[in-house]
Amino acid sequence: MRFSVLGAAALLLASVSSFSSTASAQAVSFSSCPQFFPGRPPVVTQLQRLRELCFQEFAVLHSGETKTPVYVAQRLNARQLEAGAALKRKDKFYPEARLPSGDRAQLDDYKRSGFSRGHMAPAGDMGTEEGKAQSFSLANMVPQDAKHNGGAWSRIEQDTRRYIRRAKGDVFVITGPVFAGSNQATQTIGANRVRVPAAIFKLVYDPATGNSWVHWQENAASTRVTEPITYAEFVRRTGLSFLGD
Repeated sequence: MRFSVLGAAALLLASVSSFSSTASAQAVSFSSCPQFFPGRPPVVTQLQRLRELCFQEFAVLHSGETKTPVYVAQRLNARQLEAGAALKRKDKFYPEARLPSGDRAQLDDYKRSGFSRGHMAPAGDMGTEEGKAQSFSLANMVPQDAKHNGGAWSRIEQDTRRYIRRAKGDVFVITGPVFAGSNQATQTIGANRVRVPAAIFKLVYDPATGNSWVHWQENAASTRVTEPITYAEFVRRTGLSFLGD
């Protein structure tokens, strides 16, 4: 089955939505937040109306066509996770005000949709209050099966953090949705037709060891944690090359 991948790679260096009244939005180009990428970000041609957004602790490439991220890039380490462990999450979801209204998801799109608002960069990865608050931007969300979000996917997020706590240095994590090919049925939610992914991926790359792997999970209640696929297989399936090869 052929998939096309959408990911959000834009970093917000300012508080957003309800937080933007006290902080000004800054970088809207990956050239302003290259630290979140292990190499040059890949060129995405499958989707339209792409925008790069810079957040304090992650970067998002957003598609106005799908109203979701294409991929979300993070650079994590043990110190960052330790700093954020005591911070409380407030679960204040908000639409991303820096996106045109016609290109962004709204809170009402998810209401009674049957899908949860699935973080690509999890709040549990954030090391600051501002980063944790920004992680609730809908630009960082995809419609995700609730059982998958709270089950197998949550385990993968926790396992990834456990690995990072043992790592010798920074670890790059890139997460995004996988959408069905053009010859397959596409599901959307809400008045803004936010596209529902068929699957979700999480790429983990440790520069200190050179090791990389990719979790590739169907967006379904029955999904269980399985062995990750290789980075080479990920590139073959998606055409996205994040590691400069």
